[in-house]
Amino acid sequence: MPTECSAKSYGFARVESRAVVAAFDGGAVTSDAGGLLLGATDRAIRLVERFAGCFADHRRADLIEHEVRTLVCQRVFGIALGYEDLNDHDQLRHDPVMASLVGKLSAHRKDCAPLAGKSTLNRLELSRPEPTKYHKVSHDPAAIEALFATMFLKGHAKPPKQIILDLDATDDPIHGHQEGRFFHGYYDHYCYLPLYIFCGRHLLAAKLRPSNIDGAAGAREEVERLVGQIRASWPRTRILLRGDSGFCREELMAWCEANRVDYLFGLARNDRLVSRITKALAEARAESRETGKAARRFKDFGYRTLKSWSRQRRVVAKAEVTQGDTNPRFVVTSLSRTEADAQHLYEKIYCARGEMENRIKECQADLFADRTSTATLRANQLRLWFASMAYVLLGALRRIGLRFTQFANATCGTIRLRLLKIGALVTTSVRRIKIAMASAYPWRDEWELAHAFLCAAGGR
Repeated sequence: MPTECSAKSYGFARVESRAVVAAFDGGAVTSDAGGLLLGATDRAIRLVERFAGCFADHRRADLIEHEVRTLVCQRVFGIALGYEDLNDHDQLRHDPVMASLVGKLSAHRKDCAPLAGKSTLNRLELSRPEPTKYHKVSHDPAAIEALFATMFLKGHAKPPKQIILDLDATDDPIHGHQEGRFFHGYYDHYCYLPLYIFCGRHLLAAKLRPSNIDGAAGAREEVERLVGQIRASWPRTRILLRGDSGFCREELMAWCEANRVDYLFGLARNDRLVSRITKALAEARAESRETGKAARRFKDFGYRTLKSWSRQRRVVAKAEVTQGDTNPRFVVTSLSRTEADAQHLYEKIYCARGEMENRIKECQADLFADRTSTATLRANQLRLWFASMAYVLLGALRRIGLRFTQFANATCGTIRLRLLKIGALVTTSVRRIKIAMASAYPWRDEWELAHAFLCAAGGR
């Protein structure tokens, strides 16, 4: 019989006369035991099933080891757990928790691991809208784009009276020679210019674009698509578009006016606009000089550009003086004066759009939405969608499972660190997979509550 050898030990400084010894003999241990909540969340909202349905598999069924659903599940869960690179899956393919989440504990062939490695997942990311000889898995971009709105609609028990759709463009730095690589003067580097649309914390669109275009390019088409899908389910819900001055374009405003959609956009200042608030600026300057503090006035007036606008529109101005310097700002809106006065419109409605920037930071910093390092724009768009689906998954965990806890408004990064990254010993037997999590875990109450809520929502 073979000789039984003990694992190599590593000694450290003694503590209260006791020896401190470490060894790699703990057995099947995972650092992602809390990720089981992701599986419970997916059962509640059926995200992976719907997302996988946007792909078509043209491979020979008798030669397939890893189905498309398995691949999609691995990638979305992997990003949610903090594994941004495909290389990580060469180790994750053997992880017992990841296998439990995906629902595949063993491979069909003896020479394969239960889950896919980086090469197979890379072929998924390189899939095309139409299959080819070398790319047998294809995806439907229109179906993926529609899925974000579908998940948004499914996330509401009843139609709200009004929703606000926030639009914003941001930079996605490029460090190689990817397709669609252009230098952007404002951001001062080579980048993509993705378009995001959110409704509160719900992500409705993530469109990857080259940066040699106007920030509002394609916004009208995206809004038209989303509004059509939303109104098909919620015909009586009022819709308000909100964005900075980069979206103050005649095409978009005219479309909103023709389709019963309200808007509130920033308006770039010019000499004509500033001349309309000369008196208000003087009053604010006098007050600031007298009090030593910032002062502001608001003015409401009708305005039309010399050439670009097709009609006169309502403009609200903020005449502000801070430390002796003037800071005039303007917004244009379809909302009437009876619905919102000038100060409320600017301070409470327009300024609230800044919260959307935190959502974009979550997508890029916590879920690696800016990991667009593959060669083609198409493949980078698919990467952006995978990261965006991970955001939708964690958003559902936050909304359903954490709504009455201290993590109800936590970022995706905090949720991952506090609730998903839990060390555990995994024991597999014929009847069950036992995941023994750390007894000293400090957020056990919140984790248990999330588990109860998610199981109730998922019908288990």
